Amino acid sequence: MSRISHLFSGTALALCLPATAALADLTAEEVWADWQSYMSSAGYTITASEAVEAGSVSVSDMTLDVEFADDTGAGAFKVVLESINFVEQGDGTVAIELPTNTTMNMSFTPETGEDVTVAVDFDQTAPSLVASGDPGDLTYTYAAEAARMALQSLTIDGVSVGPEIAQVDVTMTDLAQVVQTSVGEVRKMSQDMSIASVDYDFAFNDPESDDNFQIKGVMNDLKLDGTGDLPIETDVQDMNAMLNDGFQAQASFTTTGGNYDMSFSSEEDGSGTANATSTGAEFDFSIGPDGLLYDVAQSGVDMNMLLTELPLPLSFSAAEIGTRFLLPLQKSDDEQDFGMAVTLTDFSMSDAIWSLFDPTSQLPRNPATLVVDLSGKAKVLFDFLDPDQAEALEQSDTVPGELNALTVNKLELDAVGARLTGAGDFVFDNTDLITFDGMPRPEGAVDLTLVGGNGLLDKLVGMGLLPEDQAMGARMMMGLFAVPGEGEDTLNSKIEVNGEGHVLANGQRIR
Repeated sequence: MSRISHLFSGTALALCLPATAALADLTAEEVWADWQSYMSSAGYTITASEAVEAGSVSVSDMTLDVEFADDTGAGAFKVVLESINFVEQGDGTVAIELPTNTTMNMSFTPETGEDVTVAVDFDQTAPSLVASGDPGDLTYTYAAEAARMALQSLTIDGVSVGPEIAQVDVTMTDLAQVVQTSVGEVRKMSQDMSIASVDYDFAFNDPESDDNFQIKGVMNDLKLDGTGDLPIETDVQDMNAMLNDGFQAQASFTTTGGNYDMSFSSEEDGSGTANATSTGAEFDFSIGPDGLLYDVAQSGVDMNMLLTELPLPLSFSAAEIGTRFLLPLQKSDDEQDFGMAVTLTDFSMSDAIWSLFDPTSQLPRNPATLVVDLSGKAKVLFDFLDPDQAEALEQSDTVPGELNALTVNKLELDAVGARLTGAGDFVFDNTDLITFDGMPRPEGAVDLTLVGGNGLLDKLVGMGLLPEDQAMGARMMMGLFAVPGEGEDTLNSKIEVNGEGHVLANGQRIR
C-alpha cells in the first residue's frame, strides 16, 4: 500500500476511529484490545504502557509505526500519542478520550537522493469519540469543533528546513464522523463524514534561488461517504496480495465550492499570480478486484491569471471540468472493463485571450464544449502490482495485456461555430497483428457528424490564419471521407473496418 494511503487511512482511523468488535455492554479493555487488533491488521506496530482500573484503561506513550519498502527505497511513518483513555460510560458505551495534540513523524530513505524526516502536528479542539453497539457490530461517533495539521519540522539530509522555507497549514472546522464496523472473514467498514470548511496555506521557498510558490484557499461543506473491506490478515506492503485477500474500498467526496489564491516566481519560468473559484466539486474513488476508478469533476469554475511572460491578464470559466478513468488491476483470463472520459462544458475565455488570435472578432465566441467518453474490454496478462512480476515484465518484450473491445460512447467538440459529434464500436482480433502493423485488427464502425466545418474554414482563410491552398486540401479530404447530411453545412461520415481488414468511408474502400 502506498505511503499516502497509510497517511490518510491509517492515521485518521488511529487518531479518531479505532475499530471494533466487543460486547453489548462494552468494556474499556475490549475497546482497547480491538483498537490494537485493527491497527495491527492495518500494518502498524504498536507499543504502549497501560494501566487498567475499574471501568477504564489508561494508555500512555503509545507509538504506532509502520515501515515501507519499495523500489524507491525505505521509509517509515510514526504516530506518538502521549496519553489516551478508554472510559466506560455506564450506559453500555465507551468514551475514548483523545489527546488534543499529536505529533506524526515520517522518514524516508530513498535509494538515491537525500534522506528526509518530517514532523506534523495534529491539534484537535474539543474532540469527542464514543463507541457503541453490539459484539462485532459497532458504531463510532466522532466530533470536534476544529482540527489543525501543521508542519512542525522538516529535515533534509541532516539540514533543518525552517518555516521561512516550507510551510504547510491545514485548518478544519465543525468535524463530524460516524463509522460502522463489523468483523467476520474481513473487517467491513462504512463511514459518513462532514467538515464545514477546510482552510489551507502552503508555501515553499528555494533557499538557493529566488524561486517560490504559495497557495492559500478554502473548501466549503465537505462530505465523504465510504465503504471498505479490510482483510484481517494481509501484507499491507503488497497491494496485489491485499486484493487477493479481499481488500476493496469506495469513497464519494463532495464540496459546495471554494476558492484559492496562488503565486509563484521562478528564475527560469518567470512569475505570476492566479486565483480561482468554483461552486462545487465531486470525487468518486474505488479500488478492488474489479479495478481502480477515479472520477473527479468541478463545477462553476472561474480562473484569473497574470503572468510576467504575457502582456495581459488571462481569465476563463467553465460550467464543468472533469476527468474519469477505470483501470483493471489484476491478471484475469476474462475480459475486464476499462474506460476514460474527459469533460469540458461551456468553456469561455476573456476577450483579452481572444484578441491574441482573433482581434477583429470574426470567430463566434460562444462557450465551447469538449466531451470524450470511451469504454471497452481488455485482458490483463500480468499482475503488474506484484513487484516480482512487474520487474520481470520490464525486462521482457512480453505484451502486458490485450485490447478486446472499444466503444466511443460520446464524442463532442463544439467550438468557434463548428460542431463535431460521433459514436461507435470496435472489437479487436489479437491473433492478427499483421494487417495493422503490430496492432490487433479492429472490426466495427464510428459515425461522425460535422456541422459548420466549411463555414469555419472560410473564416480562418478570411482571417489569414489558414492559407487558401490548405483550406482547399481540407475540403477535398472532407469530400473524400464525408457525404452531405441534412441541414446547411452538414457532413456525415461512417468510418468502418470490416472483417477482412478493409477500411471504408461511407461504403467506399480507402484502404
